Amino acid sequence: MATKPDPSATLRGGVPDRYLTPDDIAEIFEVPKETVYAWRKKRIGPPGFRIGKHLRYDPAEVLAHVTHLKNIDREAA
Repeated sequence: MATKPDPSATLRGGVPDRYLTPDDIAEIFEVPKETVYAWRKKRIGPPGFRIGKHLRYDPAEVLAHVTHLKNIDREAA
């Protein structure tokens, strides 16, 4: 029986070869999926885009967002 790969492990090893879902983002950041949607509404989380009715995230942009947050945190310290 095949298991679903851990998206956070994929990101640590490199950029995954697929777009991420809100469930993936919630799992990676260990937050509820509702938080992911709230970030999108407030435009404070990683940028997402729609494919029809489906919300997706480019893994490269998610990594860039994390890097940006780390830089802000380092500058504030």
